Amino acid sequence: MSFQGERGAYSEEAATMFFGPNVISTPRRTFKEVFRSVEEKSVDYGIVPAENSLEGSINQTYDLLLETSLRIRGEAKVRVRHCLLVVPGTSIEELRVVYSHPQALAQCAGFLQKLGLETIPTYDTAGSAKMLAEKRLKAGAIASERAAEIYGLTVLQKGIEDYPENFTRFFVLGRTGVPPTGKDRTSIVFATTHTPGSLHSALGELASRQINLTKIESRPIRGTPWEYNFFVDFEGHQYDTKVSEAIGALRKSTAMLKILGSYPRAD
Repeated sequence: MSFQGERGAYSEEAATMFFGPNVISTPRRTFKEVFRSVEEKSVDYGIVPAENSLEGSINQTYDLLLETSLRIRGEAKVRVRHCLLVVPGTSIEELRVVYSHPQALAQCAGFLQKLGLETIPTYDTAGSAKMLAEKRLKAGAIASERAAEIYGLTVLQKGIEDYPENFTRFFVLGRTGVPPTGKDRTSIVFATTHTPGSLHSALGELASRQINLTKIESRPIRGTPWEYNFFVDFEGHQYDTKVSEAIGALRKSTAMLKILGSYPRAD
C-alpha cells in the first residue's frame, strides 16, 4: 500500500493501525501519486488524510475522490501528537527556524509564537525531519516521535500542539468496495439543481428514513463559479435497504451524485 510523505509520517502510522504492523508500505511524495499508484495497480491500497479535528477537511483528498474511480474502503483515526525535533546537540535557545507541513505549523502556532520562531512550510512532517537530519541544520522540525527515531533526531519537547484533542481521520483507498459489516459509514458527493429548497429536499431523503448524517461540507465546482458540490457522510451501507432507497431518491432529485464508498466506521 502507498501513503503520502516520508517514513515516519502520520499517514504511515494510520496504515499500520488499519492493516497491522506487518503492512508493506511505500512512500509517495503527493496525494495524486498515492491515488495514481492504486489506479495503476502498482499497489493494492492507498491511505490519505481526509480531515483534521482542528483544521478541518483536506480539500485535495476530496477533489481527487471526485476525479477518480477509487473507492473508500475504510477509515482510521490517529491521535496526532506533535514533537519539536532537532539534530542532536542543538539547544532550544539556538533555534530560529522551524520546518513542517503547513497544517502541523498551524496546529502548533501558539507554541511557536511563544518561542518567536520563524516557520517554513514543507510538503510533509516526516519529510522536514528527514531534511533536518540530512542537512544537519541548526533548526527545528515538527513531526512525530517515530520520525525522530527513524532519522536519529532529538525530541526537545512532546505534545506541542495547541489543543490536545487533535485527531486526523484517514481514508483507505481501493479499486473496489467492501460488503456491509453492520457498522458502516457511507460517503457521497452530489450537486443540487437550481431550484428553491433543493438542498433541503435532498437532505430530507436521509432524514425521512432516519439515516444519521455525520458530516456535510460544500466545495466549489471547478470552472463553474458560485456553484457547489456537497460532500456528505452518513451511517449505514449503500446496500442497506433504507440507504439504497435514499440514494435512489437522491439520484432523481440531484444534478449529480457519486458514491465515494461504504466502509466500516472507525470508533
